Amino acid sequence: MSERPFQSRKPRFQRPGGKPNHRDSKPWRAPSDIDMTILYGWHPVAEALRNGKRTIRRLLATENSAKRLHDELGVPLPIEPEIVRPGDINRLVEADAVHQGLYLEADPLPSPTLDTLSGKHVVLVLDQITDPHNVGAIVRTAAAFGVEAIITTARHSPAATGVLAKSASGGLEHVPFMIVRNLADALIRLGERGFQRIGLDSTGDSSLDELQITQPVVLVLGSEGKGLRQRTRECCDVIGRLDMPGAIKSLNVSNAAAISLYAVTKAVATKAAK
Repeated sequence: MSERPFQSRKPRFQRPGGKPNHRDSKPWRAPSDIDMTILYGWHPVAEALRNGKRTIRRLLATENSAKRLHDELGVPLPIEPEIVRPGDINRLVEADAVHQGLYLEADPLPSPTLDTLSGKHVVLVLDQITDPHNVGAIVRTAAAFGVEAIITTARHSPAATGVLAKSASGGLEHVPFMIVRNLADALIRLGERGFQRIGLDSTGDSSLDELQITQPVVLVLGSEGKGLRQRTRECCDVIGRLDMPGAIKSLNVSNAAAISLYAVTKAVATKAAK
């Protein structure tokens, strides 16, 4: 890694009215590792750079964004950014992605196991929630409420990268993902460890605020269209619902997650204080 200060790096960008300067640019390439985590945008990239558990492989930045990192990050950069033009990053991200002049390639974060979960904080389980925007919003909310981990399956769930990471707004660095082969088996194992397993569904037997919530606790969310699968429901100790007084009785799953996490974490904290 170069030890030159940020200001002394030769910019690799096109000056107004000038020709593109490709002389000292590295050959362009797409990420080759299918397990590589792709992050873009200020909050996802900045939080990843602050996270000492992240192994950063490549950092691309426009000149202005690199200067912002230098001025605002608050920690030394773990890797020297390659100065590029916005169009260079455009070619590496989804159409219409808002990258804010930052793009990062990194290794996936280490994941806990079912047996290493402490149970001191809520564990969140996602049952076939496939939309990356929704999952990203859930991750952001989970980070705000101090969720210990998010459990999901490799199939029927989005990868913790790209669009999901952007929607999570840096939350991926604070809530580890645990990928399991069989969600029902994971819930059974957590039950054996003493976790109370609360499923959330509009057809639940009791309102969530009426449940006797104990710690440790797992909150299980189903997909918007189908809700919890039957086998998932069978592996829950109780199915709760959110009562809606208005004309519309259902919420976007990310909104339901926020309300549910608030209710569950408040109930746990209240009981612990007694």
